[in-house]
Amino acid sequence: MPDHSLKNDEPGADLTVRNPDAAPAPRRTRRSPASLREFALVAVLYACYDAVHALIRGEAPEAVRHARDLLHLEHLLAIDIEHPVNNVLEQAVPIAVAACFFYASAHFIVTPAVLVWMWLRHAGHYTATRTVLAAVTVLALLGFWLFPTAPPRLVPGAGFHDTLADYSTWGWWAATDSAPKPLAAVANQFAAFPSLHVAWSLWCGVTLWRYARQPAVRALGAAYPLITALVVVGTANHFALDVLSGAGLWFVCDRTVRQLTTLRRRRQPVGPGPTEVNLR
Repeated sequence: MPDHSLKNDEPGADLTVRNPDAAPAPRRTRRSPASLREFALVAVLYACYDAVHALIRGEAPEAVRHARDLLHLEHLLAIDIEHPVNNVLEQAVPIAVAACFFYASAHFIVTPAVLVWMWLRHAGHYTATRTVLAAVTVLALLGFWLFPTAPPRLVPGAGFHDTLADYSTWGWWAATDSAPKPLAAVANQFAAFPSLHVAWSLWCGVTLWRYARQPAVRALGAAYPLITALVVVGTANHFALDVLSGAGLWFVCDRTVRQLTTLRRRRQPVGPGPTEVNLR
């Protein structure tokens, strides 16, 4: 009888028959309308944050009292570094102007840029990463509401230079806030604790460090939260405890979401893989 078997070196030798009951192999698909829905959701959340942030109000005496309490606690802990950093920055005009531009810009540009990058380049990790950012933002807003705190520059008699006010003629920010001048009247001045600048910058920096392949990008990711911490303290917009609380907030949210994601993946049933039968 003729031999109808296929040898390994013959064309068609790798033909296989897949089990029809097996789960289909994953395929790369084009972006669906879910992309637009996701971007719309993020835009709405961002707009809601700005609106709620502006609406949360604290009384000036209460916010100043909380700021003085933080400053006193820092003195007891020997971590009250704000005055020397603020004094050095105030005297170095080029660095002070650059710090003001950084404070008024990076917070609102880098964060959404990293979010979009995750969606386009690392979709498999996007949901968990976005959830961390959302949790950080919501909990920070809760902190602003429960513990309104004046920034160091707005504490009377504390001896801080208001760097943003001193160099407001160099940029678009108002003398009273980092917001654009037309929006200064509605900006919330008493949202220093925790530092959302630091929490968001850590989210950006760690995300770039984890998922970027280029060493230069990873290095920028590592440097970004450090520069942010120096800027917010140097411009007298945050206390050291604001910085530490912002970092702690990011850490708790990141660890919680990552652990929940791991548990969910472990509980997902694993379907049968494709069954291959060589034709001989």
